Amino acid sequence: MSVETAIFLALAAGFAGFVDAVAGGGGLIQLPALLIGISDKPIPLILGTNKIPSVFGTSSAAFNYFRKVKPDLRVTAFMAAPAFIGSIGGARLAASFPKAYFQPLIVTLLIAVALYTWRRPQLGMNETLKFTQKRRHLIVAILGFVIGFYDGIFGPGTGTFLVFLLVGVVGYAFLKASATAKLVNIATNLGAIFSFQLTGHIWWRLGLLLAFANVAGAIFGSRLAIRGGSPLVRKVFLIVTTILIAKVGYDWARS
Repeated sequence: MSVETAIFLALAAGFAGFVDAVAGGGGLIQLPALLIGISDKPIPLILGTNKIPSVFGTSSAAFNYFRKVKPDLRVTAFMAAPAFIGSIGGARLAASFPKAYFQPLIVTLLIAVALYTWRRPQLGMNETLKFTQKRRHLIVAILGFVIGFYDGIFGPGTGTFLVFLLVGVVGYAFLKASATAKLVNIATNLGAIFSFQLTGHIWWRLGLLLAFANVAGAIFGSRLAIRGGSPLVRKVFLIVTTILIAKVGYDWARS
């Protein structure tokens, strides 16, 4: 790999960490950068390597959030455990499942998410928990498994979907939803890493190099999000969702 390519990938990883720490969607930046920078490598290797900086960056952001924003650890655990299992299953199928099947569905879902959030300015500004505790745990467990499977098999927008579901379905404020999403996202990344490592599809040297850049971006992003609160997270969430719609839609049109 050339020095220029390494610098390009490191800059992309840093920006991805920043965006992901605030509102999710870092995969929108990091994964395409890897697809460009190491286009000569097999797709499973690129997907597996992508998870290394992601898990380090997400973990550092989660640590920052945890010191300032206290997530409900019971809800997080009920969501993270199925997400880990789902991610393993998704990663096992990543090499053989046609990504084109996902693209129209993801574009449709993202448009719905963006419109729903935009038309409800007060959504996620304050915490208004829904359901009884028992039902809430069941709902987040199902959501966690589905999102984990998606993260393992495809990935882009995982953090965005997690934040939206925690706000729109569970009733968290955006800031707390983002903090909780980071913890769940750690589980999905670890599940995918476990599965990709079993088949040898991780380039550890490159992954660890990008992890440093991703962590730096994640620390800065999480601190900015904590300072700006739910209003800032909501704005960044809408921007990232809109860009994600354009990116996935463009890829779909080209395929």
